Amino acid sequence: MSTHISPVPARLQALRAAMAREGVAAVVVPTADPHLSEYLPPRWQAREWFSGFTGSAGLLVVTAEGGGLWTDSRYFSQAETELAGSGLPLMKQNVGDTPDHATWLAERLGEGDSVALAGDSVSVTAAESLARRLETGGSRLRTDLDLPAAAWPDRPARPDAAVFAHAAPFASVTRAEKLAQVRQAMRKAGATHHLVSSLDDIAWLTNLRGADVDYNPVFLAHLLIGADRATLFVDAAKLPVDVKASLAVDGVAVADYGTAASALAALPDDAVLLIDPAKVVVAVLEGLPTAVKQVHAAAPSTARKARKTGEELDHIREAMRRDGAALAKAFRRIEETLAVGKPVSELDVDTFVRDARAAQAGFVGESFSTIAGYQANGALPHYRATPTHFSPLAAEGLLLVDSGGQYLGGTTDITRMLALGPVTDEQRRDSTLVLKGMIALSRARFPAGTNGPQLDALARAPLWAAGMDFGHGTGHGVGYFLNVHEGPHGIRPPRAGVPLVALETGMITSIEPGLYKPGRHGIRHENLAVVVQADTTEFGDFYAFETLTLCPFDRRTLDARLLEPSERAWLDDYHAIVRAALSPLLDGEDRAWLEWHCAPL
Repeated sequence: MSTHISPVPARLQALRAAMAREGVAAVVVPTADPHLSEYLPPRWQAREWFSGFTGSAGLLVVTAEGGGLWTDSRYFSQAETELAGSGLPLMKQNVGDTPDHATWLAERLGEGDSVALAGDSVSVTAAESLARRLETGGSRLRTDLDLPAAAWPDRPARPDAAVFAHAAPFASVTRAEKLAQVRQAMRKAGATHHLVSSLDDIAWLTNLRGADVDYNPVFLAHLLIGADRATLFVDAAKLPVDVKASLAVDGVAVADYGTAASALAALPDDAVLLIDPAKVVVAVLEGLPTAVKQVHAAAPSTARKARKTGEELDHIREAMRRDGAALAKAFRRIEETLAVGKPVSELDVDTFVRDARAAQAGFVGESFSTIAGYQANGALPHYRATPTHFSPLAAEGLLLVDSGGQYLGGTTDITRMLALGPVTDEQRRDSTLVLKGMIALSRARFPAGTNGPQLDALARAPLWAAGMDFGHGTGHGVGYFLNVHEGPHGIRPPRAGVPLVALETGMITSIEPGLYKPGRHGIRHENLAVVVQADTTEFGDFYAFETLTLCPFDRRTLDARLLEPSERAWLDDYHAIVRAALSPLLDGEDRAWLEWHCAPL
């Protein structure tokens, strides 16, 4: 029997005491930092601290008597477990008649009530939307209070990892060229200044990298770009002397991280500031003179960053070779260890994969926390084994391994299913149906201007035909030695209020359909692919996907009878490409493993 007592009720009590002192009826704690990052430095993990929920997406609402934790279907099982004993109910987003947090608050608050949401953790867009919703019921939003910080003793400090240059040959476009591209877009928009707060945009624009955020090689900073000068707001102690000198050569001054808001407050009244309201927090704009005109539009760097250059793609292809070779070694080691009867757990899988990648040239770190889910654990899309919660492996059933690496020449993200021994007919059928969806999308041809939601159904159709589906998107953009999740594009079902972004050549996306049966098994196959020019006809340009990931699929997880001849040909052709690419990097038993797994169906 577990004797664990949740610390969350005491933490919520402290938060409610802070609310009472300020006369606040509710507090909203999002998953966010001053840069609206996906993965947060410990200092801004307030939602986890006050709820106990460790998933990467979610939002906490606390009132004097209640509250709730909102998250999506990827985390329902995890959240139910982690919220136990907290007193917080799970609010399942997009399920049945579950209200969103704004509706829930508006229904419970009265005239004159106020809701606190720290201004350094909410975008301009999100704050404006929530304020409008609350106003309908007579309540108001306050972004000038950071109540979680007031109730959080020993809150972690800001990270202080060193910044380093992402230099040639990997950085094929210079900092000066990138800044010139952005300034051209600024002039077109009529802006004199442009504030960039998203960390991957800043890292890309400056050709610098860091380690302030787990798995993402970025650093905490804001960047204010003017007509001919720019200022990087960053802790100067992080910058080596040569980095400071190179920034100065390109007209980029360095100022203290905490002075970005005051610099904006000092802009002249005739300035025109371009911001992406979905990527800039309210707090940094608090002192902006009311006379300064704002232009709200997507940051020009976001689209440019997503379209990889030919030189970058060459480096990415090489990183994929290195990554595939590492996985071949790791997967063989898993199979070999099980075969000789030695104990192996999900934690060991993480170690095997990380060690194999670390031996590759140019490897910097993981691109996210490895998901190694055995049997029923694979049905949790974002499952993570921990020293206190993991499963041993056995010589039967399915192991789902979703992992990725950060290399100087690219970012990888791949999921493979491994048959550790006998698998059931149901598991083979499900694995094959998911693969059919991946193949259908991988082979797609589509006209210029097509967006991801238009293609999403291609990957779901084989599952739909069998009366099944999955609850996450089919594909996300991937950075170049940057964030493993990168906008602006994505492949997913259409969602109200989410812009449709056309796929363009050079954009990288994951292709990762899945299927999850709680308590039984989960299936996901994932490759990365880049959009390439396929043809030009009388109807215009047509695009296709070039698969970048290089690693065999385990044929033992498949029922080849369910594959059409064209699908079998796709898989055999893919395995021939993988064999040719990885064989020179492997020898001995590793090469023999590759040859066996790349054999034709």
